[in-house]
Amino acid sequence: MKLIVGLGNPGEQYRASRHNLGFLVLDQLAGQQDISLQKRAFDAFWGKGRVRSEAIILAKPQTYMNLSGSAVQKLVEYFKIDVENLIIIHDDLDLPFQTLRLKKGGGDGGHRGLASIIQHLGSPDFLRVRIGIGKPARKTMVERYVLAPFSEDETIVLPSLIEQTCEAVRETVLVGIESAMRSYHGKSIGAQAEPVIKQ
Repeated sequence: MKLIVGLGNPGEQYRASRHNLGFLVLDQLAGQQDISLQKRAFDAFWGKGRVRSEAIILAKPQTYMNLSGSAVQKLVEYFKIDVENLIIIHDDLDLPFQTLRLKKGGGDGGHRGLASIIQHLGSPDFLRVRIGIGKPARKTMVERYVLAPFSEDETIVLPSLIEQTCEAVRETVLVGIESAMRSYHGKSIGAQAEPVIKQ
């Protein structure tokens, strides 16, 4: 069983913000796989389902980004998920907008949600699906930037970005992170990667 967690902040004021890209992808994936996210426990909204024959749990922590690790730890412990079967979907300031990167393990890169997860699990060895959101001109603008809605130009390509990320997650579930990396790693939406796994 795979646990797939999208990171974001609860609350309508954050729903369409850059920092909630993990939530947006998870909502799309849940809809495509006919998984309800109405269960509320473990400080998260979550639901069970399948990608073909593979059992998955989708979850959206409701603890706010900086405390995401608390919810992830509760889910991992209750469902007895091995860390290598945990997939975290999150926004990434260090990648240009429209860019996907997949990896196993590593540091938190200054992402407070990842830092919280690493701290609570005591391990960085989970899988990450990183979605580039670009960065502002100055560090002092970072908080305002990530909590702001996408720009008008970004909003135009956002559906394609979310869809391609869902495809990358499905491929990771079905055939592994290495295959998904070959298909999607570092690809821009403009490049239109060819998925190995079709829905």
